[in-house]
Amino acid sequence: MADPIHILITGGAGQVGLELQAAAWPEGVVLHAPTRAELDLGDAASVRAAFGATPFAAVINAGAHTAVDKAETEVAAAFAANAMGPAVLADATREAGIPLIQVSTDYVFDGSKAGLYVETDPVGPLGVYGASKLAGELAVRAGNPRSVVLRTAWVLSVHRANFLKTMLRLAADRAGLRVVGDQHGCPTSARDIAAALKTIALNMIADADAPTGVYQFVNAGETTWAGLASEIFALSAAAGGPSATVEAIPASEYPTPARRPSNSRLSTEKLTRDYGVAPRSWQAAVAEIVTELHAERTHP
Repeated sequence: MADPIHILITGGAGQVGLELQAAAWPEGVVLHAPTRAELDLGDAASVRAAFGATPFAAVINAGAHTAVDKAETEVAAAFAANAMGPAVLADATREAGIPLIQVSTDYVFDGSKAGLYVETDPVGPLGVYGASKLAGELAVRAGNPRSVVLRTAWVLSVHRANFLKTMLRLAADRAGLRVVGDQHGCPTSARDIAAALKTIALNMIADADAPTGVYQFVNAGETTWAGLASEIFALSAAAGGPSATVEAIPASEYPTPARRPSNSRLSTEKLTRDYGVAPRSWQAAVAEIVTELHAERTHP
């Protein structure tokens, strides 16, 4: 009988972390998703102890300080989680001779490009969150040559707090909503991100020469936040769930502490070429989530 393949997942309580744990892994794969109390990425000794106890074959870091607006005032906390934590993991995985896969974000870009962002485009974060995640990317790439950084955007799922669930919650009480209509991006299922991460991890475990570097994954197609809200409500209404009318407004009418990129559209061609991951449409991904949430609501 083959030895088990141990994979460490950090950020296991987040949207992507939960989907990684729910995914169908090959027989023999053992997932470890410790809580922050069990494994503190800000504490190098805690990380070393975890690696000393278990012979991990790979690490997927899906943990982050994701409160974009709070990060503007919680600078130290954002950099501790998003930059220092990945740096510690990069050192630990390099010393163990295993791959590290780091989840990153569209917020490393300033959003000024007209078309799809590719991995080699110049970065330019607009706020602390993006800057801290970019620092994490650099730490991972410098700290472990066997690493992949996977940027994604506009993450949605049945888990935790996200835009889709917020829209349905607000629609239960309001007939109409004003939603930003001049920020463009690719809504992306956390389940699909998890599937992409699984493919990358298994390939990197099996092949020491598997491709490394920066990649991007989002669901196919593009829309605005207002367009996404309209799609969510159309799907929800068809299922007998809450719905509201959507008025598209400029971002200038919805000021937030952190500036958002006006263009978060990411190309996924490199990931498809190197790892064979071809994303489905964002509409199909959103429909799946709305359907599952409606089923939970009607059959708790």
